[in-house]
Amino acid sequence: MKLISFTKGNVPGYGAVRGEGVVDLGKRYGELAPTLRDALAGVALKEIERIVAQSEPDFLLADLTLAPVIPNPDKIICVGLNYRDHVAETGRAQTEHPVLFARWPGSQVAHGEALIRPKVSERFDYEGELAVVIGKGGRHISSADALSHVAGYSCYNDGSVRDWQSHTSQFLPGKTFAGTGAFGPWLVTADEIPDPTDLTLTTRLNGAVVQQTRTDLMITDIPSLIAYCSTILPLTPGDVLVTGTPGGVGAKRSPPLWMKPGDVAEVEISGVGVLRNVVRDEPR
Repeated sequence: MKLISFTKGNVPGYGAVRGEGVVDLGKRYGELAPTLRDALAGVALKEIERIVAQSEPDFLLADLTLAPVIPNPDKIICVGLNYRDHVAETGRAQTEHPVLFARWPGSQVAHGEALIRPKVSERFDYEGELAVVIGKGGRHISSADALSHVAGYSCYNDGSVRDWQSHTSQFLPGKTFAGTGAFGPWLVTADEIPDPTDLTLTTRLNGAVVQQTRTDLMITDIPSLIAYCSTILPLTPGDVLVTGTPGGVGAKRSPPLWMKPGDVAEVEISGVGVLRNVVRDEPR
């Protein structure tokens, strides 16, 4: 299944994509689960799949405005330096443990929304990544059991404001400006992607490929990331792990390649879909 969060007439909702239409799951589960995050926590995906198979679409997908896949996650945990070619281009040493930082939900936009270049910087960079959405929570999850805790996968553009990122040794200032991260277009449930190491990730800027990798090239794989993060604190349904970007970022090109107003950024992951956003300037 493809699960989405959306607004229609400024009313938030969530549903399952079926062909060109969408089955409104909020209408069916609203009292129990008013958001997709709540549905992942309280309704079995098999039950949702059964309902979707028996239902006619309520809306056309084209008539909805998409929201970030999980608009209200408890946690967005991002992984830095998780591909060797990106480690090499930054000139950093590979670390023994994953490099983690946080994003805030308010920093995200949806597929089709504008990515916002902040007015305090022109060094706005792309980072195509695979996002993992947790479906079953837990603490001290083992690597062997980790994939059973995954609800599904999505595309992410971890847009980075590089000069602010380098103000100190902490990444967060450049990673959570309002409107700089894109998440979507939907969550593809884990049953459709039995092997998340067998995916191709491609980032394009104005149609030109600027990043491309296979997900089996991650330094710390998805089960190990889930195990590591769940040791720090409990993971809960709807939590998002953004698993790292490969080499080819704009900051390390000669000359640097920054996103600017009017640019079109796309992150495509095989089996998942294409996340597409136009870049706009923050109003001055």
